[in-house]
Amino acid sequence: MRSILRAAIVAVTSLAFAAAPAHAQVVKLGYINSAQLLAQAPGRAEAEAQFDKEVVAYRAQLQRMNDSLNALAAAFDKDAPSLDSATRNRRGTVVRTREAEYQSRARALDSTMQTRQAELVRPIMDQVQKVIETIRGEDGYSMILDVGSQTSVVVAADKKLDLTDKVLARLKAMPAPNVTGGPVRAPAGVTRPKK
Repeated sequence: MRSILRAAIVAVTSLAFAAAPAHAQVVKLGYINSAQLLAQAPGRAEAEAQFDKEVVAYRAQLQRMNDSLNALAAAFDKDAPSLDSATRNRRGTVVRTREAEYQSRARALDSTMQTRQAELVRPIMDQVQKVIETIRGEDGYSMILDVGSQTSVVVAADKKLDLTDKVLARLKAMPAPNVTGGPVRAPAGVTRPKK
């Protein structure tokens, strides 16, 4: 299905260029590989290190919650055969409730981690976008495509149109963006040991 859609887009684009009058404005195209840019962008390693540092507290909380839930479930499984039905039902409900709380908290922590990761990457993305827009304006490109995104419809392109190295060179000439912005936040419910 995707290949059909891509072929249709390429065909329509080709027809649009072929049907354009000779006196029409020339469209200048270029492309970048965003995956390569992000992998080599100044500040990326620092952002990744900061994220890894911050996520330790989240992972520790999830591990403690998981260990507690497993211990509770194991104790219930061990005691269940000897319990009367009312006690077994009550304890089973406690285990299911704790499991639901764990899953809800895990989703909340995952969302918080994703938000924080986006916050750390945003200054890098802003800088990359600024450089791309500057190059587009300076060199008169009508459009710069991204062949590195998962939704790219570019199936083949002339290497002479690749602007990735030019964007990287400009990025590396600039000071790296501050990616550590904001305090390190501990997840709710985490207490630090007293020294």
